[in-house]
Amino acid sequence: MNAPFKDDRKLAYLNSEGADKPLKSPVRQEVLDRARAYRLSRFRALMDAHDVAGLLLYDPVNIRYAFDSSNMGVWTSHNPIRYAMILNGGPGIMFEFKGCEHLNDGLPGIDELRNSIGWMFMAAGDRADERLNLWADEIAAELRTHGGGNMRLAVDRMEPEGVAALTARGVQIIEGGQITEIARSIKSADEIELMRWTIRVCEAGMARIYQHSDPGVTERELWAHLHFENARSGGEWLETKLLTCGPNTNPWYKECSDRECQLGEMISFDTDMIGPYGYCADLSRSWTCGDAEMTDTQKRLYSAARSQIEHNMALIQPGLSFAEFNTKSWQIPEGYQPYRYSLAAHGVGMADEWPVVLLHPDFEASHGGVFEVGQVICVESLIGEKGSESVKLETQVLITNDGPERLDSFPWEM
Repeated sequence: MNAPFKDDRKLAYLNSEGADKPLKSPVRQEVLDRARAYRLSRFRALMDAHDVAGLLLYDPVNIRYAFDSSNMGVWTSHNPIRYAMILNGGPGIMFEFKGCEHLNDGLPGIDELRNSIGWMFMAAGDRADERLNLWADEIAAELRTHGGGNMRLAVDRMEPEGVAALTARGVQIIEGGQITEIARSIKSADEIELMRWTIRVCEAGMARIYQHSDPGVTERELWAHLHFENARSGGEWLETKLLTCGPNTNPWYKECSDRECQLGEMISFDTDMIGPYGYCADLSRSWTCGDAEMTDTQKRLYSAARSQIEHNMALIQPGLSFAEFNTKSWQIPEGYQPYRYSLAAHGVGMADEWPVVLLHPDFEASHGGVFEVGQVICVESLIGEKGSESVKLETQVLITNDGPERLDSFPWEM
């Protein structure tokens, strides 16, 4: 069987600058500056609402959101050696590790720049306790200086030694996620402009995956095309390696391997791409290797996935509770349920974020809340059955006063 010609609708998303050049962002500096100011104001407003004297951030995504400060985001996500502290009614302090101070030049949200104190064992060894005490003394002193007697400190993540050291100094540790996740969930118009550009870069990478989806290509080779387009156009990293073909698509969550894709097999992927300006493009598509015509089974599964996406996306309106969404959501047929995705929708910003709305068979474990204007929601579908391949689809939508607006437009199949 000969494969047909490639679909020009998808190839139109290839890098218009040419195969040998990166995409160039059209975003103006004033857009970025307004987004920075808005994001920091969101943190400060939620800090005030939760009556905390300070917000201590170790998560590199939260630091990026607060100050637009970025330094080896993947490495620092598992090595807690740089952190930021925002004082309620006081300064924003960036604690950067020595030698990297210049990476924060020109960032308007940073009022003070200091060297961080790394007390993790890898860096401190048998001096870890000494450095831990220096660190805890400094953090507690800032709260006493700026808190007006309030020693409540919201923290996004911390090792138990840090919690114990601060508690011993009279600091009350508060769960920071209730501030950071809710703050990040409502996007400004400027944030949406930045996110649209990340999606444009992602869709150029998806077009490269499609362009090279020929028999004999390995899953890893295809995944590399998304890395390539993201990296050269100013993006950050890919959170996963979820691209598989044929029998590797079911069950889901296998990561890409050196398996060669065969003509007519389903190729399914989930981008999870942290792109330019630190924003996430979380999109999923499935198509056949070699652009071969789908089999009847593939068409049936794909049609079901499209139905789930379209039905659930149309439900999303401002003020709709997650419980009501669940009741009205597309009910996945029994034969597909053992191979289902765990959730129907989730928030996205600089990474996957609150809210997480579980699929109806699992909804009892879901949390409360309502959809709000300004949230960006990923609507998900994963359809497979016993012995079949899986079809993975996902779209990214902005909630407006008039309902959902799709931010991605890369073509569906069929």
